[in-house]
Amino acid sequence: MVAITRRSPVVFDVSPSRQEKRDHWNVALEYPGEGEGPWITDLCHKDRWDVQDGDLVSLASDTLPIPEGYGQVALSPEMSVNRMNRTQAAVWHFTDQPGPMPVVSSFTETTEATVFLALYGPRVFAVTEKLTGLDLGGPDKKPPQLVQGPFSHVPCQIVVAAKSGEYPGILFTCSRGYARDMVHAVMDAGQEFGLRPAGEDRFKQWLNRF
Repeated sequence: MVAITRRSPVVFDVSPSRQEKRDHWNVALEYPGEGEGPWITDLCHKDRWDVQDGDLVSLASDTLPIPEGYGQVALSPEMSVNRMNRTQAAVWHFTDQPGPMPVVSSFTETTEATVFLALYGPRVFAVTEKLTGLDLGGPDKKPPQLVQGPFSHVPCQIVVAAKSGEYPGILFTCSRGYARDMVHAVMDAGQEFGLRPAGEDRFKQWLNRF
């Protein structure tokens, strides 16, 4: 039997100090010298679904809350459900075993097709201001909120998860082919602010605030 290895397209300049094998992914749990933030975490191993249906709200359930308003986000430590437009939503899972995707034509798995990153911690919006003209930290953004547009010149879905307090942050996805350039641009923009790669343990500490 051939061993299956699923590889993230995200590569940092430093190797993790702790990692584990999970569902054929090498998952980084911690990186050396993570510091006090801001941080960037690779979430490409987390399951992601695209949902398209003429009546999206009819697909909602206790385990899959689909917001009614465009741009609204249902964010929890288990998942982020982002309403994109009248007929489309994105589901980003955070749990290690989110359960099977519904076997109906409305759902498509996008895990292998996209990059999934978290950018969070002190001064994070000072970093994003160097990468996009979108005002992610502006007063009109009431987290959690979905913003769609260019980030480092790449079309992205961006969830503004928190913009105040000790740990503001965003989550975002883009096409897998942009992974190398995206990571390079973000790390370069964050260098002056001490941006460091962080493992899943650090991300979970942040996520549990929601």
